[in-house]
Amino acid sequence: MWNYIWPILLVIGSNTVYNICAKSTPAEANAFVSLSVTYLVGAFLSIVMFLFTSSGKAYFPELRKLNWASVVLGASVVALEFGYIAIYRAGWKVSVGSLAANIGLAVILIIVGVIFYKELITFKQICGIMLCLGGLLLLNT
Repeated sequence: MWNYIWPILLVIGSNTVYNICAKSTPAEANAFVSLSVTYLVGAFLSIVMFLFTSSGKAYFPELRKLNWASVVLGASVVALEFGYIAIYRAGWKVSVGSLAANIGLAVILIIVGVIFYKELITFKQICGIMLCLGGLLLLNT
């Protein structure tokens, strides 16, 4: 059970810190300078974590195992983080901005799951989508 729970707790905790940091990025600082520092720290920590978890594997041969997804993931993460900084600079409250974005994301991912991964959509999920969309309307009015 713990193997099922700890990743979601990590995502929730990390996302909480992430949104606090995005909201706390100084408005007078260039967002892309901030992101470059973010990714330098992220690259350093990723390499250190690779060294701790690699069981003697070499870094560069591991690069050959990657595909297009790593490059596109990098671009999408930069866009995501810039988007969050822009959300908060536009005046969204930290309690609402992330919630609105994540509700929208959840609805889109249900559609993506159905179209691209042949996941089944249930009546309960349709009701959940409607509740999420209703919640978005209530949050933004």
